[in-house]
Amino acid sequence: MKRAIAGLALLLAAFCADANANDMTRLRFGVDPTYAPFESKAPSGQLIGFEIDLGNEICRRLNAKCVWVETAFDGIIPALQGRKFEAILSAMSVTPQREAQVAFTTPLFNTPSRLIGLRGRDIKPTVESLRGKRIGVAQGSTQEAYAKTYWAPAGIEIVSYANQEQVYADLRPGRIDATLTDMIAGSQGFLKTPQGANYAFLGAPVNDEKTLGKGGAIGLRKEDVALREKIDGVIEAMRKDGTYRKIEQRYFDFDISGQ
Repeated sequence: MKRAIAGLALLLAAFCADANANDMTRLRFGVDPTYAPFESKAPSGQLIGFEIDLGNEICRRLNAKCVWVETAFDGIIPALQGRKFEAILSAMSVTPQREAQVAFTTPLFNTPSRLIGLRGRDIKPTVESLRGKRIGVAQGSTQEAYAKTYWAPAGIEIVSYANQEQVYADLRPGRIDATLTDMIAGSQGFLKTPQGANYAFLGAPVNDEKTLGKGGAIGLRKEDVALREKIDGVIEAMRKDGTYRKIEQRYFDFDISGQ
């Protein structure tokens, strides 16, 4: 009897999940708005950015109210699993480690990572070049995973910060020598701003599917299959009718879709 009741409870939970996905009145996205141009805050406090616009359009097409739940990136997967929101839309790269915890939609973009430091410094993203240097990374980011996997074991000091804005705050006064970050976010969110005027990309782009992933996507709980399929359908439609490209062109002068 206990097994039968437990089985019935699981079926009921699955039914309710499908019902919620098919009759959704709101869609809550978890976001860490410290990663321009993907997501950040305007001086007014309004959330802005490429993924904010994508998320709002996804909600519009699903006839759902978009609710943005601000969450520190290093705790965003536990918050998803704790049902604080239905999906993560926050420049999250798809990595094997994350795929073990959450499900992902079709990728939204795919960009490499790069080192940023003072213009003219002879620093490259190699163990030999980084010996004796302090490298800043955002906590919970794929760049942190890369640096701790390949550089830290070689004795290179990796300094983790709560978010990328705090990394830049220590880079400017020279408390760290460089930062490893997403190429687009680093360019649009720092190098093209007045604060980044004396800084540049150092060395070649860094790619590693194991730690840096294979593109950014929306993360969902594994059991929310119906919701993931609906969002995938919307993303495909946005690509086909040109909406994705129109949103992309608001923030980038080149294609970041990876397609």
